Amino acid sequence: MGRDLRHSAGHAERSSRRWAARHWLPTVLVLALLAAGLGAYRFEWGQRYLPGLAADPVTEPEQVLAPAGLDLPDWTPPGDDAVALDAASGLATERVAAAVTADLADPDLGRHVVGAVAALAPGSPEWTTGGGRYLPASTTKLLTLGAALEALGPDHTFTTRVVRGSGPRDVVLVGGGDPLLASRSLTLAEAESTYPARADVTTLALEVAEALGGQGRVRVRFDDSLFTGPTDNPAWRRDYVPDDIVSPITALMVDGGDEPDSDLKSDEPSLAAARVFADGLRAAGLRVTGQPKRVVVPAGAEELAAVESAPLSQVAERILDVSDNEGSEVVAHHVGLATSGTGSFEAGAAGVLATLGGLGIDVTGAEVYDGSGLSRRNRVSTATLIDLIQHAAGPDGEAMRSLVTGMPVAGFTGSLTYRFAEGPAVARGLVRAKTGTLTGVHALAGIAVDRDGQPLAFVFGADRSPPEERYDAQEALDRAAASLAACRCTTPG
Repeated sequence: MGRDLRHSAGHAERSSRRWAARHWLPTVLVLALLAAGLGAYRFEWGQRYLPGLAADPVTEPEQVLAPAGLDLPDWTPPGDDAVALDAASGLATERVAAAVTADLADPDLGRHVVGAVAALAPGSPEWTTGGGRYLPASTTKLLTLGAALEALGPDHTFTTRVVRGSGPRDVVLVGGGDPLLASRSLTLAEAESTYPARADVTTLALEVAEALGGQGRVRVRFDDSLFTGPTDNPAWRRDYVPDDIVSPITALMVDGGDEPDSDLKSDEPSLAAARVFADGLRAAGLRVTGQPKRVVVPAGAEELAAVESAPLSQVAERILDVSDNEGSEVVAHHVGLATSGTGSFEAGAAGVLATLGGLGIDVTGAEVYDGSGLSRRNRVSTATLIDLIQHAAGPDGEAMRSLVTGMPVAGFTGSLTYRFAEGPAVARGLVRAKTGTLTGVHALAGIAVDRDGQPLAFVFGADRSPPEERYDAQEALDRAAASLAACRCTTPG
């Protein structure tokens, strides 16, 4: 009997250690990711703002210096009681309310404001304010990319191919839905400051020319049949595509659908990509006859060359960092393909909710019509975003970790580079969040690390804000998030 008791005690102790490690490690990971965001090595702005940075944040994270002007306390390793404190800590909802209520009551936010704050551990006590669903704007991209990372896997890549066509001189550019496909290769200097690496159709043209012996005549055809349905989402405002707010969405787009050397969007992105490819063939010495035409290649066509995108984990970071509408819509179409075999707006939106719901994320009452958040018909609850953030940061969310690493860092990166000028300065570098903005709509969802070093998931949204108060409304949400970073909002249980 004594042996059984000792065995049970030992088993309980080992189980306790495993439980503590399982729940403490995600917290350490998030803190490390937030700190790494300050180094800014992997993002496009990193080389521009830190040209002398030589340390590798992957192999030498301790050598990466914080940006100039940021006063950080010295780091000390956690003591033996750190696990117990984290395991026992909970959210002090009254402290959260005291920290953020005044900012969320700012009249510039309008008549419908929602908010939620929770510890990162699923099932933790949650503070909420406001009622009902809200319009999430671009925080919808968190749902899209989270579902894509789960359905496709973080290592998934997108391939753009060229195959032989039906005619003896036909070469067919086949779109694989690469969200970041570029028109041309980058210079060495550009490549060093660009994250992630891009596949491009000019390099593809050079490889095709080499495969064909570097001479002769060809006709260019293109196949963008991977995606189906309308290229202009019926749930968008009718002026979004005509007014170049967003490009038509196809499986074959270069430079996000932008016209060459222009801020304008192409009316036919697939045709524009084929024309760039044809120019690349000419530059490589081939004679290109006629104009590119759309075809559908049969299965088993001979492949001449192919280029491959960066992994989805990196693509997701980029899309979140700069809030890339076209990129997120392309990724949403891939979710549709993965879940139903159909790459369309409708299938993508349905696939996103089905995938997240299958993980236990609360999608009750959610209505999603696109992947970017441009649709004003989208409605979600704060619980959906809180559950998603908790999952992405938790022990079961390894596939989705890019949601955390890709969110802009307050005052430093992406869509938050020039925000968080108001409120407690400590928030700059300690809040990582995705923005959302439409006319009269403002949202912010992400992670803030409070004064006790505890990461908190938060969602703030206002979807009836006076349009003329746009910047003041954004600042009010920024102040609320900053107040979390300045708050001692957790307490031992």
